[in-house]
Amino acid sequence: MSIKRFLLLMLFSSVLQANDSFNSILFSEPQQVSDNVWSAIGATAPPTYENSGHNNNLTFIVTGEGVVVINAGDNYLLAKSLHKAIKSITDQPIKYVVLENGQGHAALGSNYWKEQGVPIIGHVETQEELEAHGRASLERMKKGRKDKAVGTELAFPDEIFGDKKVIELGGERIELLHLGPSHSPGDIVVWLPNQSLVISGDMAFHKRLLPVMEHTDTAAWLETWELFAALDAQTVIPGHGGPTTMHEVTKYTRDYLLYMREQISRLLGDDGTLHEATKIDQSAYEHLSVFDELALRNASTMFRQMEFE
Repeated sequence: MSIKRFLLLMLFSSVLQANDSFNSILFSEPQQVSDNVWSAIGATAPPTYENSGHNNNLTFIVTGEGVVVINAGDNYLLAKSLHKAIKSITDQPIKYVVLENGQGHAALGSNYWKEQGVPIIGHVETQEELEAHGRASLERMKKGRKDKAVGTELAFPDEIFGDKKVIELGGERIELLHLGPSHSPGDIVVWLPNQSLVISGDMAFHKRLLPVMEHTDTAAWLETWELFAALDAQTVIPGHGGPTTMHEVTKYTRDYLLYMREQISRLLGDDGTLHEATKIDQSAYEHLSVFDELALRNASTMFRQMEFE
C-alpha cells in the first residue's frame, strides 16, 4: 500500500470511529431473517459510488461459538461497516467469511477480514476467477467507488472446496454447496437444514432481472436448478433483493430461463435472426430492476449461445 493510500485509510478510519453518523457505508443495515440469521440487503441497481458497491446481500449467521459471514463485500470500508453492524448485534467473533462467487461485490472486501484474522472460504472456481479477473475487477471498483475504495487490495481465499463443505458451529449445521453451473463461476448456495433456509446467492433472482453473461450456461443452470429446488427451502435469501420464497425465485429465475429458451428455440427452428431475438416479448419482467440494462443483452447473448448448442 502506498503512503498516500495508507494516510487516506487512516483518515477514513478516524472519521468512522469519531462520528457515529459516518459509522457505516452500507446501503441498508442488517435485518433479521430468522432467530440467528441477518442480512444487509443491497441495492438492486448496479454498483455505484452512492450505494458504495453494496448492491448484493451481505448475510451472517450468529451461533453460540461465533459468526459466519456470507460475502466479504465490495471494498475494505464496506466490509468494515458490515463488521461494525455485526458487532452491534452480537459479541461473538467472526469465525469465517464465505464467498458466494468470485465477483467483486462478493470478494473484494476480503483483505479487511484477513486483517482481522478471519479465514476466507471459497469454491475452487472462485479462486480461479479471482486469479484470472480479480485485478481487473479491483481496478473497475476503484474507479467507481473512488475514495470509498481506499484500503482495498486483492486477496484470495484461504481455503477452497469442491462440491461441498460443512461447517458445524455452535449447534448450527452450515452446508456450502456447489450444485453445478448457474449464473457465474464458483456460485454456491449456503444451506441451513435445521432452519430450511437457503442463502442462494446468484442461483436465484426475484427483484432484479437475472443477467445472462458470456460465461453463463443457461441449459446447465436449469439442470442445477433441479438440485436447488430439491432442497425444498422454506426461506430464501437471494443474492439480490429481500428474503422470499421458492415460489417467487422460481417464477423469476427458472421460469424466465425456460421462457427465453423456448422463444429462442422457436426462432432458431425457423431460421430466425439475432435481431428478431431482441424483439422477444419480455414485458412480464419489465417491472424488475435493471430490466432496461439487461433484457436485450440477455436475449442476444442467449441467442448466440444457443446457436451452437
